[in-house]
Amino acid sequence: MSTTTVRRAGAREWGGLAVLSLPTVLLGLDVTVLYLALPSLAEDLRPSGTQELWIMDAYGFLIAGFLLTMGTLGDRIGRRRLLMAGAAAFGIVSVLAAWSPSADLLIVARAALGIAGATLMPSTLALISNMFADQRQRSLAIGVWATSFALGMALGPVVGGVMLDHFWWGSVFLLAVPVAIVLLMAAPALIPEYRAPRSGPFDLLGVALSLMAILPVVYAVKRFAEDGPDGPTLAAALLGVGFAVLFVRRQGRLASPLLDVRLFADRTFSAALSVLLIGLVGVGGSMLLITQQLQFVEGLPPVEAGLWMGPPALLMFLAAIGSPLVARRVPPGIVVAATLALSTVGYALLALVDASDGIAPMVTGFGLVYLGLGAIAALGTDLVVGAAPAEKAGSASAMSETVQELGLALGVAVLGSLATAVYRDRVEMPAGIPSEVAEVAGDSLAGAVSSAQWMPAGWLDHAKEAATSGMNTAMTAAATCALVLSILSAVVLRRVGVIGGDVPQHDGDDPAETALSDV
Repeated sequence: MSTTTVRRAGAREWGGLAVLSLPTVLLGLDVTVLYLALPSLAEDLRPSGTQELWIMDAYGFLIAGFLLTMGTLGDRIGRRRLLMAGAAAFGIVSVLAAWSPSADLLIVARAALGIAGATLMPSTLALISNMFADQRQRSLAIGVWATSFALGMALGPVVGGVMLDHFWWGSVFLLAVPVAIVLLMAAPALIPEYRAPRSGPFDLLGVALSLMAILPVVYAVKRFAEDGPDGPTLAAALLGVGFAVLFVRRQGRLASPLLDVRLFADRTFSAALSVLLIGLVGVGGSMLLITQQLQFVEGLPPVEAGLWMGPPALLMFLAAIGSPLVARRVPPGIVVAATLALSTVGYALLALVDASDGIAPMVTGFGLVYLGLGAIAALGTDLVVGAAPAEKAGSASAMSETVQELGLALGVAVLGSLATAVYRDRVEMPAGIPSEVAEVAGDSLAGAVSSAQWMPAGWLDHAKEAATSGMNTAMTAAATCALVLSILSAVVLRRVGVIGGDVPQHDGDDPAETALSDV
Protein backbone atom coordinates (compact mmCIF):
# COMPACT_ATOMS: atom_id res chain seq x y z
CA MET A 1 0.00 0.00 0.00
CA SER A 2 1.50 3.34 -1.04
CA THR A 3 1.22 6.48 1.01
CA THR A 4 1.25 9.95 -0.50
CA THR A 5 3.63 12.25 1.33
CA VAL A 6 2.55 15.86 1.52
CA ARG A 7 5.38 18.39 1.48
CA ARG A 8 5.42 20.43 4.66
CA ALA A 9 6.26 24.11 4.68
CA GLY A 10 9.59 25.23 6.04
CA ALA A 11 11.21 28.47 7.15
CA ARG A 12 10.97 30.01 3.67
CA GLU A 13 7.21 29.51 3.48
CA TRP A 14 6.58 30.90 6.96
CA GLY A 15 8.76 33.88 6.10
CA GLY A 16 6.71 34.29 2.93
CA LEU A 17 3.55 34.26 5.03
CA ALA A 18 4.91 37.17 7.06
CA VAL A 19 5.48 39.08 3.80
CA LEU A 20 1.97 38.23 2.56
CA SER A 21 0.51 39.47 5.84
CA LEU A 22 1.86 42.99 5.27
CA PRO A 23 -0.49 44.03 2.43
CA THR A 24 -3.32 42.26 4.23
CA VAL A 25 -2.79 44.43 7.33
CA LEU A 26 -2.58 47.47 5.05
CA LEU A 27 -5.90 46.73 3.34
CA GLY A 28 -7.61 46.19 6.67
CA LEU A 29 -6.22 49.46 7.98
CA ASP A 30 -7.40 51.30 4.87
CA VAL A 31 -10.98 50.25 5.65
CA THR A 32 -11.12 52.38 8.82
CA VAL A 33 -8.35 54.96 8.75
CA LEU A 34 -9.94 57.35 6.22
CA TYR A 35 -12.97 57.94 8.46
CA LEU A 36 -10.69 59.84 10.83
CA ALA A 37 -9.04 61.86 8.06
CA LEU A 38 -12.32 62.99 6.51
CA PRO A 39 -12.86 66.17 8.61
CA SER A 40 -9.40 67.62 7.92
CA LEU A 41 -9.55 66.42 4.31
CA ALA A 42 -12.90 68.18 3.83
CA GLU A 43 -11.51 71.38 5.33
CA ASP A 44 -8.57 71.35 2.91
CA LEU A 45 -10.16 70.20 -0.37
CA ARG A 46 -13.70 71.56 0.19
CA PRO A 47 -15.50 68.65 -1.53
CA SER A 48 -19.22 68.80 -2.20
CA GLY A 49 -21.49 66.34 -0.44
CA THR A 50 -21.51 64.08 -3.50
CA GLN A 51 -17.73 64.28 -3.88
CA GLU A 52 -17.30 63.42 -0.20
CA LEU A 53 -19.37 60.26 -0.66
CA TRP A 54 -17.34 59.22 -3.69
CA ILE A 55 -14.07 59.81 -1.84
CA MET A 56 -15.27 57.28 0.73
CA ASP A 57 -16.99 54.83 -1.64
CA ALA A 58 -14.86 54.74 -4.81
CA TYR A 59 -12.30 52.42 -3.19
CA GLY A 60 -14.90 49.92 -1.97
CA PHE A 61 -16.83 49.93 -5.26
CA LEU A 62 -13.78 49.15 -7.38
CA ILE A 63 -12.16 46.62 -5.05
CA ALA A 64 -15.42 44.65 -4.90
CA GLY A 65 -15.94 44.93 -8.65
CA PHE A 66 -12.50 43.68 -9.66
CA LEU A 67 -11.90 40.88 -7.11
CA LEU A 68 -13.17 38.10 -9.39
CA THR A 69 -11.28 39.45 -12.39
CA MET A 70 -7.99 39.80 -10.53
CA GLY A 71 -8.30 36.39 -8.91
CA THR A 72 -8.54 34.73 -12.32
CA LEU A 73 -5.92 37.03 -13.86
CA GLY A 74 -3.43 35.92 -11.20
CA ASP A 75 -4.09 32.29 -12.07
CA ARG A 76 -3.18 33.08 -15.68
CA ILE A 77 -0.22 35.49 -15.55
CA GLY A 78 1.26 34.38 -12.23
CA ARG A 79 0.03 35.12 -8.72
CA ARG A 80 3.32 36.51 -7.42
CA ARG A 81 3.69 38.69 -10.52
CA LEU A 82 0.20 40.12 -10.05
CA LEU A 83 0.82 40.65 -6.33
CA MET A 84 4.03 42.58 -6.97
CA ALA A 85 2.49 44.65 -9.76
CA GLY A 86 -0.50 45.44 -7.53
CA ALA A 87 1.71 46.37 -4.58
CA ALA A 88 3.81 48.70 -6.73
CA ALA A 89 0.67 50.33 -8.15
CA PHE A 90 -0.86 50.64 -4.69
CA GLY A 91 2.25 52.40 -3.36
CA ILE A 92 2.50 54.81 -6.31
CA VAL A 93 -1.19 55.72 -6.30
CA SER A 94 -1.09 56.19 -2.51
CA VAL A 95 1.53 58.91 -3.00
CA LEU A 96 -0.71 60.58 -5.60
CA ALA A 97 -3.67 60.36 -3.21
CA ALA A 98 -1.65 61.88 -0.35
CA TRP A 99 -0.89 65.00 -2.36
CA SER A 100 -4.12 65.28 -4.34
CA PRO A 101 -4.77 68.98 -4.97
CA SER A 102 -8.50 68.59 -5.54
CA ALA A 103 -11.43 66.40 -4.57
CA ASP A 104 -11.86 65.12 -8.15
CA LEU A 105 -8.27 63.89 -8.35
CA LEU A 106 -8.58 62.25 -4.94
CA ILE A 107 -11.67 60.38 -6.16
CA VAL A 108 -9.70 59.14 -9.18
CA ALA A 109 -6.84 58.08 -6.90
CA ARG A 110 -9.22 56.24 -4.57
CA ALA A 111 -10.74 54.39 -7.53
CA ALA A 112 -7.25 53.39 -8.73
CA LEU A 113 -6.41 52.22 -5.21
CA GLY A 114 -9.49 50.00 -5.33
CA ILE A 115 -8.35 48.36 -8.56
CA ALA A 116 -4.83 47.87 -7.19
CA GLY A 117 -6.20 46.60 -3.89
CA ALA A 118 -8.27 43.99 -5.74
CA THR A 119 -5.00 42.37 -6.88
CA LEU A 120 -3.70 41.95 -3.33
CA MET A 121 -6.29 39.99 -1.35
CA PRO A 122 -6.97 37.07 -3.75
CA SER A 123 -3.27 36.92 -4.67
CA THR A 124 -2.14 36.61 -1.05
CA LEU A 125 -4.75 33.99 -0.21
CA ALA A 126 -4.15 31.95 -3.36
CA LEU A 127 -0.38 31.99 -2.80
CA ILE A 128 -0.92 30.69 0.72
CA SER A 129 -2.79 27.71 -0.73
CA ASN A 130 0.24 26.99 -2.96
CA MET A 131 2.88 27.48 -0.26
CA PHE A 132 1.16 25.34 2.38
CA ALA A 133 0.24 21.99 0.85
CA ASP A 134 -0.16 20.36 4.26
CA GLN A 135 -3.79 20.87 5.27
CA ARG A 136 -3.04 21.57 8.92
CA GLN A 137 -0.34 24.11 8.12
CA ARG A 138 -2.54 25.75 5.49
CA SER A 139 -5.38 26.17 7.99
CA LEU A 140 -3.06 27.80 10.50
CA ALA A 141 -1.57 30.04 7.79
CA ILE A 142 -5.04 31.17 6.68
CA GLY A 143 -5.82 31.90 10.33
CA VAL A 144 -2.79 34.19 10.47
CA TRP A 145 -3.88 35.79 7.18
CA ALA A 146 -7.43 36.41 8.42
CA THR A 147 -6.10 37.87 11.65
CA SER A 148 -3.80 40.23 9.73
CA PHE A 149 -6.72 41.83 7.93
CA ALA A 150 -8.70 42.18 11.15
CA LEU A 151 -5.63 43.55 12.92
CA GLY A 152 -5.38 46.26 10.28
CA MET A 153 -9.03 47.20 10.82
CA ALA A 154 -8.47 47.42 14.58
CA LEU A 155 -5.29 49.50 14.17
CA GLY A 156 -6.92 51.96 11.78
CA PRO A 157 -8.42 54.33 14.38
CA VAL A 158 -5.30 54.25 16.56
CA VAL A 159 -2.69 54.66 13.82
CA GLY A 160 -4.85 57.19 11.99
CA GLY A 161 -5.34 59.23 15.14
CA VAL A 162 -1.60 59.34 15.83
CA MET A 163 -0.76 60.27 12.23
CA LEU A 164 -3.35 63.04 12.13
CA ASP A 165 -2.10 64.44 15.43
CA HIS A 166 1.31 65.06 13.85
CA PHE A 167 0.81 65.34 10.08
CA TRP A 168 -1.70 66.38 7.41
CA TRP A 169 -4.58 64.21 6.17
CA GLY A 170 -2.61 62.80 3.26
CA SER A 171 -0.14 61.11 5.61
CA VAL A 172 -2.57 58.23 6.21
CA PHE A 173 -2.14 57.18 2.56
CA LEU A 174 1.67 57.09 2.85
CA LEU A 175 1.49 54.10 5.20
CA ALA A 176 1.27 51.98 2.04
CA VAL A 177 4.67 53.05 0.70
CA PRO A 178 7.01 51.20 3.11
CA VAL A 179 4.75 48.13 2.93
CA ALA A 180 5.00 48.10 -0.87
CA ILE A 181 8.79 48.52 -0.76
CA VAL A 182 9.29 45.64 1.71
CA LEU A 183 7.00 43.36 -0.30
CA LEU A 184 8.74 44.12 -3.60
CA MET A 185 12.15 43.42 -2.05
CA ALA A 186 11.22 40.24 -0.16
CA ALA A 187 8.69 38.56 -2.46
CA PRO A 188 11.15 37.17 -5.07
CA ALA A 189 13.17 35.42 -2.36
CA LEU A 190 10.38 34.11 -0.13
CA ILE A 191 7.27 33.68 -2.29
CA PRO A 192 7.15 31.12 -5.12
CA GLU A 193 5.48 31.90 -8.43
CA TYR A 194 2.41 29.98 -9.55
CA ARG A 195 0.16 30.08 -12.59
CA ALA A 196 -2.57 27.70 -13.69
CA PRO A 197 -1.25 24.95 -16.03
CA ARG A 198 -4.03 25.49 -18.59
CA SER A 199 -5.73 28.70 -19.62
CA GLY A 200 -7.82 29.66 -22.61
CA PRO A 201 -8.50 33.19 -23.87
CA PHE A 202 -9.22 35.77 -21.19
CA ASP A 203 -12.97 36.42 -20.96
CA LEU A 204 -13.21 40.20 -21.40
CA LEU A 205 -16.98 40.04 -21.84
CA GLY A 206 -17.16 38.11 -18.58
CA VAL A 207 -15.16 40.88 -16.89
CA ALA A 208 -17.68 43.45 -18.10
CA LEU A 209 -20.62 41.31 -16.97
CA SER A 210 -19.07 40.72 -13.53
CA LEU A 211 -18.60 44.46 -13.06
CA MET A 212 -22.17 45.14 -14.17
CA ALA A 213 -23.38 42.51 -11.70
CA ILE A 214 -21.35 43.54 -8.65
CA LEU A 215 -21.16 47.35 -8.92
CA PRO A 216 -24.94 48.00 -9.07
CA VAL A 217 -25.50 45.66 -6.11
CA VAL A 218 -22.82 47.42 -4.04
CA TYR A 219 -24.31 50.78 -5.03
CA ALA A 220 -27.81 49.59 -4.08
CA VAL A 221 -26.58 48.43 -0.68
CA LYS A 222 -24.87 51.74 0.06
CA ARG A 223 -27.82 53.80 -1.21
CA PHE A 224 -30.21 51.71 0.87
CA ALA A 225 -28.12 52.59 3.92
CA GLU A 226 -28.46 56.29 3.16
CA ASP A 227 -31.92 56.70 1.60
CA GLY A 228 -33.84 53.50 2.29
CA PRO A 229 -35.65 51.32 -0.27
CA ASP A 230 -36.43 53.94 -2.92
CA GLY A 231 -36.83 53.54 -6.68
CA PRO A 232 -33.16 54.00 -7.72
CA THR A 233 -32.07 51.52 -5.05
CA LEU A 234 -34.47 48.87 -6.30
CA ALA A 235 -33.55 49.56 -9.94
CA ALA A 236 -29.82 49.18 -9.21
CA ALA A 237 -30.40 45.94 -7.31
CA LEU A 238 -32.50 44.47 -10.12
CA LEU A 239 -29.94 45.57 -12.71
CA GLY A 240 -27.16 43.85 -10.78
CA VAL A 241 -29.17 40.65 -10.35
CA GLY A 242 -30.00 40.61 -14.08
CA PHE A 243 -26.37 40.92 -15.11
CA ALA A 244 -25.41 38.33 -12.46
CA VAL A 245 -27.75 35.82 -14.17
CA LEU A 246 -26.15 36.59 -17.53
CA PHE A 247 -22.66 36.27 -16.02
CA VAL A 248 -23.39 32.88 -14.42
CA ARG A 249 -24.97 31.51 -17.61
CA ARG A 250 -21.96 32.60 -19.66
CA GLN A 251 -19.46 31.15 -17.19
CA GLY A 252 -21.25 27.81 -17.28
CA ARG A 253 -20.69 27.56 -21.06
CA LEU A 254 -16.99 28.50 -21.16
CA ALA A 255 -14.08 26.05 -21.02
CA SER A 256 -11.89 28.61 -19.17
CA PRO A 257 -14.30 30.81 -17.20
CA LEU A 258 -13.53 33.70 -14.88
CA LEU A 259 -15.53 31.87 -12.20
CA ASP A 260 -15.97 28.12 -12.38
CA VAL A 261 -19.61 27.82 -11.35
CA ARG A 262 -19.10 24.06 -10.94
CA LEU A 263 -17.38 24.86 -7.65
CA PHE A 264 -20.82 25.59 -6.20
CA ALA A 265 -21.77 21.95 -6.68
CA ASP A 266 -19.43 21.20 -3.78
CA ARG A 267 -21.62 21.37 -0.67
CA THR A 268 -18.74 22.43 1.57
CA PHE A 269 -17.74 25.27 -0.78
CA SER A 270 -21.29 26.65 -0.97
CA ALA A 271 -21.95 26.25 2.76
CA ALA A 272 -18.69 27.94 3.74
CA LEU A 273 -19.42 30.87 1.41
CA SER A 274 -22.87 31.22 3.00
CA VAL A 275 -21.36 31.25 6.49
CA LEU A 276 -18.90 33.96 5.45
CA LEU A 277 -21.58 36.10 3.79
CA ILE A 278 -24.19 35.95 6.56
CA GLY A 279 -21.65 36.01 9.37
CA LEU A 280 -20.01 39.17 8.05
CA VAL A 281 -23.40 40.92 7.85
CA GLY A 282 -23.65 40.94 11.65
CA VAL A 283 -20.02 41.94 12.07
CA GLY A 284 -20.30 44.85 9.61
CA GLY A 285 -23.38 46.25 11.32
CA SER A 286 -22.07 45.82 14.86
CA MET A 287 -18.70 47.37 13.96
CA LEU A 288 -20.46 50.49 12.69
CA LEU A 289 -22.85 50.78 15.64
CA ILE A 290 -20.27 50.08 18.37
CA THR A 291 -17.91 52.66 16.88
CA GLN A 292 -20.72 55.21 16.96
CA GLN A 293 -21.66 54.29 20.52
CA LEU A 294 -18.12 54.70 21.79
CA GLN A 295 -17.66 58.10 20.13
CA PHE A 296 -21.12 59.68 20.29
CA VAL A 297 -22.70 58.09 23.38
CA GLU A 298 -19.59 57.64 25.51
CA GLY A 299 -17.88 60.73 24.07
CA LEU A 300 -14.51 59.08 23.44
CA PRO A 301 -12.02 60.62 20.98
CA PRO A 302 -11.11 58.41 17.99
CA VAL A 303 -7.77 57.23 19.40
CA GLU A 304 -9.28 56.19 22.73
CA ALA A 305 -12.22 54.51 20.98
CA GLY A 306 -9.70 52.60 18.88
CA LEU A 307 -7.84 51.47 21.99
CA TRP A 308 -11.08 50.11 23.48
CA MET A 309 -11.40 48.00 20.32
CA GLY A 310 -8.14 46.28 21.31
CA PRO A 311 -9.60 43.59 23.63
CA PRO A 312 -12.14 42.41 21.01
CA ALA A 313 -9.35 42.37 18.41
CA LEU A 314 -7.31 40.15 20.77
CA LEU A 315 -10.20 37.68 21.06
CA MET A 316 -10.52 37.65 17.28
CA PHE A 317 -6.79 36.96 17.01
CA LEU A 318 -7.04 34.05 19.45
CA ALA A 319 -10.03 32.59 17.57
CA ALA A 320 -8.40 32.94 14.15
CA ILE A 321 -5.20 31.23 15.32
CA GLY A 322 -6.80 28.79 17.75
CA SER A 323 -9.77 27.55 15.72
CA PRO A 324 -7.63 25.77 13.06
CA LEU A 325 -5.70 24.06 15.88
CA VAL A 326 -8.91 22.95 17.59
CA ALA A 327 -10.31 21.82 14.23
CA ARG A 328 -7.51 19.23 14.04
CA ARG A 329 -9.40 17.25 16.69
CA VAL A 330 -12.95 18.64 16.46
CA PRO A 331 -14.81 18.84 13.11
CA PRO A 332 -14.70 22.39 11.67
CA GLY A 333 -18.51 22.55 11.48
CA ILE A 334 -18.73 22.07 15.24
CA VAL A 335 -16.00 24.67 15.89
CA VAL A 336 -17.77 27.22 13.67
CA ALA A 337 -21.13 26.43 15.26
CA ALA A 338 -19.74 26.79 18.78
CA THR A 339 -18.02 30.13 18.14
CA LEU A 340 -21.13 31.45 16.38
CA ALA A 341 -23.11 30.44 19.46
CA LEU A 342 -20.74 32.57 21.53
CA SER A 343 -21.24 35.39 19.03
CA THR A 344 -24.98 35.01 19.57
CA VAL A 345 -24.37 35.62 23.28
CA GLY A 346 -22.31 38.69 22.35
CA TYR A 347 -25.08 40.09 20.16
CA ALA A 348 -27.58 39.41 22.95
CA LEU A 349 -25.44 41.39 25.41
CA LEU A 350 -25.34 44.30 22.95
CA ALA A 351 -29.12 44.03 22.55
CA LEU A 352 -29.47 44.60 26.31
CA VAL A 353 -26.99 47.48 26.68
CA ASP A 354 -28.40 50.71 28.10
CA ALA A 355 -27.03 54.17 27.36
CA SER A 356 -25.99 54.50 31.01
CA ASP A 357 -24.24 51.10 31.29
CA GLY A 358 -20.84 52.38 30.28
CA ILE A 359 -18.17 50.89 28.05
CA ALA A 360 -17.48 47.46 29.60
CA PRO A 361 -20.72 45.69 28.53
CA MET A 362 -20.31 46.91 24.94
CA VAL A 363 -16.68 45.82 24.72
CA THR A 364 -17.53 42.43 26.26
CA GLY A 365 -20.38 41.80 23.84
CA PHE A 366 -18.39 42.99 20.85
CA GLY A 367 -15.48 40.79 21.95
CA LEU A 368 -17.70 37.70 21.73
CA VAL A 369 -18.91 38.84 18.30
CA TYR A 370 -15.30 39.17 17.16
CA LEU A 371 -14.56 35.71 18.58
CA GLY A 372 -16.98 34.25 16.06
CA LEU A 373 -15.52 36.44 13.30
CA GLY A 374 -12.04 35.04 13.89
CA ALA A 375 -13.25 31.47 13.61
CA ILE A 376 -15.44 31.88 10.52
CA ALA A 377 -12.83 34.03 8.75
CA ALA A 378 -10.13 31.38 9.30
CA LEU A 379 -12.08 28.14 8.95
CA GLY A 380 -14.65 29.41 6.43
CA THR A 381 -11.94 30.75 4.14
CA ASP A 382 -9.92 27.55 4.53
CA LEU A 383 -12.94 25.42 3.61
CA VAL A 384 -13.62 27.57 0.51
CA VAL A 385 -10.01 27.46 -0.72
CA GLY A 386 -9.53 23.81 0.25
CA ALA A 387 -12.61 22.73 -1.69
CA ALA A 388 -11.20 24.17 -4.95
CA PRO A 389 -8.48 22.50 -7.09
CA ALA A 390 -5.08 24.22 -7.08
CA GLU A 391 -5.55 25.79 -10.52
CA LYS A 392 -8.79 27.41 -9.31
CA ALA A 393 -7.40 28.74 -6.02
CA GLY A 394 -7.29 32.32 -7.28
CA SER A 395 -10.90 32.20 -8.42
CA ALA A 396 -12.02 30.57 -5.15
CA SER A 397 -10.04 33.09 -3.10
CA ALA A 398 -11.59 35.97 -5.02
CA MET A 399 -15.06 34.51 -4.44
CA SER A 400 -14.35 34.27 -0.72
CA GLU A 401 -13.22 37.89 -0.62
CA THR A 402 -16.19 39.06 -2.68
CA VAL A 403 -18.81 37.55 -0.37
CA GLN A 404 -17.00 38.98 2.66
CA GLU A 405 -16.96 42.46 1.10
CA LEU A 406 -20.67 42.15 0.30
CA GLY A 407 -21.40 40.83 3.80
CA LEU A 408 -19.74 43.81 5.46
CA ALA A 409 -21.53 46.23 3.10
CA LEU A 410 -24.89 44.54 3.71
CA GLY A 411 -24.32 44.66 7.46
CA VAL A 412 -23.65 48.39 7.41
CA ALA A 413 -26.65 48.99 5.15
CA VAL A 414 -29.27 46.72 6.67
CA LEU A 415 -28.41 46.85 10.39
CA GLY A 416 -27.32 50.49 10.18
CA SER A 417 -30.59 51.42 8.49
CA LEU A 418 -32.59 49.45 11.06
CA ALA A 419 -30.87 51.25 13.94
CA THR A 420 -31.38 54.62 12.23
CA ALA A 421 -35.08 53.91 11.66
CA VAL A 422 -35.58 53.13 15.35
CA TYR A 423 -33.69 56.29 16.33
CA ARG A 424 -35.83 58.47 14.05
CA ASP A 425 -38.99 56.88 15.40
CA ARG A 426 -38.11 57.34 19.07
CA VAL A 427 -36.31 60.66 19.22
CA GLU A 428 -38.56 63.61 20.01
CA MET A 429 -37.79 67.20 19.08
CA PRO A 430 -38.36 69.88 21.73
CA ALA A 431 -40.75 72.70 20.88
CA GLY A 432 -39.44 75.91 19.38
CA ILE A 433 -36.42 74.40 17.62
CA PRO A 434 -35.67 75.75 14.10
CA SER A 435 -36.81 73.26 11.45
CA GLU A 436 -33.38 72.91 9.86
CA VAL A 437 -31.83 72.06 13.27
CA ALA A 438 -34.63 69.62 14.04
CA GLU A 439 -34.08 67.91 10.69
CA VAL A 440 -30.35 67.39 11.34
CA ALA A 441 -30.79 66.32 14.97
CA GLY A 442 -33.64 63.96 14.12
CA ASP A 443 -31.72 62.24 11.32
CA SER A 444 -28.90 60.61 13.32
CA LEU A 445 -27.08 60.71 16.64
CA ALA A 446 -24.13 62.40 14.93
CA GLY A 447 -26.51 65.18 13.89
CA ALA A 448 -27.90 65.35 17.42
CA VAL A 449 -24.41 65.78 18.89
CA SER A 450 -23.57 68.53 16.41
CA SER A 451 -26.88 70.29 17.22
CA ALA A 452 -26.64 69.94 21.01
CA GLN A 453 -25.97 73.66 21.50
CA TRP A 454 -29.46 74.46 20.18
CA MET A 455 -31.18 71.97 22.45
CA PRO A 456 -32.37 72.27 26.05
CA ALA A 457 -30.36 70.69 28.87
CA GLY A 458 -30.78 66.93 29.06
CA TRP A 459 -32.14 66.48 25.53
CA LEU A 460 -28.89 64.96 24.24
CA ASP A 461 -29.23 62.17 26.83
CA HIS A 462 -32.66 61.43 25.36
CA ALA A 463 -31.12 61.25 21.86
CA LYS A 464 -28.41 58.89 23.13
CA GLU A 465 -31.08 56.62 24.61
CA ALA A 466 -32.94 56.60 21.28
CA ALA A 467 -29.75 55.70 19.42
CA THR A 468 -28.96 52.95 21.92
CA SER A 469 -32.47 51.55 21.39
CA GLY A 470 -31.71 51.45 17.67
CA MET A 471 -28.53 49.50 18.33
CA ASN A 472 -30.43 47.12 20.64
CA THR A 473 -32.95 46.38 17.91
CA ALA A 474 -30.28 45.82 15.26
CA MET A 475 -28.29 43.54 17.56
CA THR A 476 -31.43 41.52 18.35
CA ALA A 477 -31.78 40.85 14.63
CA ALA A 478 -28.08 39.98 14.40
CA ALA A 479 -28.38 37.59 17.38
CA THR A 480 -31.25 35.78 15.66
CA CYS A 481 -29.26 35.40 12.44
CA ALA A 482 -26.14 34.22 14.30
CA LEU A 483 -28.13 31.59 16.19
CA VAL A 484 -29.71 30.25 12.98
CA LEU A 485 -26.31 30.28 11.28
CA SER A 486 -24.78 28.37 14.21
CA ILE A 487 -27.39 25.62 13.89
CA LEU A 488 -27.03 25.45 10.11
CA SER A 489 -23.24 25.23 10.40
CA ALA A 490 -23.50 22.25 12.72
CA VAL A 491 -25.94 20.52 10.35
CA VAL A 492 -24.63 21.39 6.88
CA LEU A 493 -20.91 21.08 7.70
CA ARG A 494 -21.24 17.98 9.87
CA ARG A 495 -19.68 15.74 7.21
CA VAL A 496 -16.46 17.77 7.02
CA GLY A 497 -13.72 15.84 8.80
CA VAL A 498 -11.11 17.21 11.17
CA ILE A 499 -8.37 19.24 9.52
CA GLY A 500 -5.52 17.02 8.36
CA GLY A 501 -7.16 13.90 9.69
CA ASP A 502 -6.32 11.96 6.54
CA VAL A 503 -2.78 13.28 6.19
CA PRO A 504 -0.17 10.67 7.17
CA GLN A 505 2.75 11.44 9.43
CA HIS A 506 6.18 11.25 7.86
CA ASP A 507 9.79 11.76 8.71
CA GLY A 508 11.92 14.72 7.77
CA ASP A 509 9.74 17.49 9.19
CA ASP A 510 11.43 20.72 10.07
CA PRO A 511 11.84 20.66 13.91
CA ALA A 512 10.40 24.13 14.39
CA GLU A 513 7.41 23.31 12.22
CA THR A 514 6.88 20.00 13.99
CA ALA A 515 6.74 21.86 17.29
CA LEU A 516 4.30 24.37 15.82
CA SER A 517 2.04 21.64 14.47
CA ASP A 518 1.95 20.00 17.88
CA VAL A 519 0.55 23.10 19.59
